[in-house]
Amino acid sequence: MALACLEGQAEMGVDEAICDAPVNRYMLEPSPPKAAAMAAPAAAPLGPAMPVPQIDPVQEAMAAASAAPDLPALHAALAEFAHCDLRQGARNCVFADGQPGARVMIVGEAPGREEDQRGKPFMGAAGQLLDQMLAAIGLQRNHPDPGRAVYITNILPWRPPHDHTPTAEERAMFRPFVLRHIELAAPDIVVLMGRISAATLLETEDGITRIRGQWRTVLGRPALPMLHPAYLLHNPAAKREAWADLLELQARVRTLP
Repeated sequence: MALACLEGQAEMGVDEAICDAPVNRYMLEPSPPKAAAMAAPAAAPLGPAMPVPQIDPVQEAMAAASAAPDLPALHAALAEFAHCDLRQGARNCVFADGQPGARVMIVGEAPGREEDQRGKPFMGAAGQLLDQMLAAIGLQRNHPDPGRAVYITNILPWRPPHDHTPTAEERAMFRPFVLRHIELAAPDIVVLMGRISAATLLETEDGITRIRGQWRTVLGRPALPMLHPAYLLHNPAAKREAWADLLELQARVRTLP
């Protein structure tokens, strides 16, 4: 019988023995418990878990901005502000251009490709058009006379990926820096260039085409919302309204003591 079983196994391909003698599985020692089962039970928590403190980027921005005593310190605080992911994909922190102490300060929206590469606001085609607009009323960047110079910054210091429109969270995060920037630059007139600038500093959602040319107030200073030069490049017919706003700005500058 045993020989017949052996021959049957050989026909099925069993041609090698694992052990020299048969193994009685019933006589084996039980396997040791797994390490996980032998581990000591976890100690009971001593008390409720402590909540992780949440960081409010707006509050952090307010603290950093208010602590800056001058424009170089504000520039450094803005460049070191770590609560905005936009800085990870941008090349430069775009702080300002023009003449500090100028009587007119322009606040734009956000840097584009040219601005990101050169580290200054309004450097591309829109910037060239802005320079032409300002020259038409006797103003220019870096003019030695503060009455004929302009000082320029943006709401956002970092270029958004794919030049996306700044979000409400991004605008709120950098608003304290812009307000402090205006305080330190101390212009007599603020120009809100574009929808994002007007919406952020005036805290309104009215469209720029509705409020352009209407004098408002920012930090106690007269503020004039205007169409952004980039908008004018895509809508040449709107240059008529932009020219009217420039004449309004020119008239206001001439009345300054």
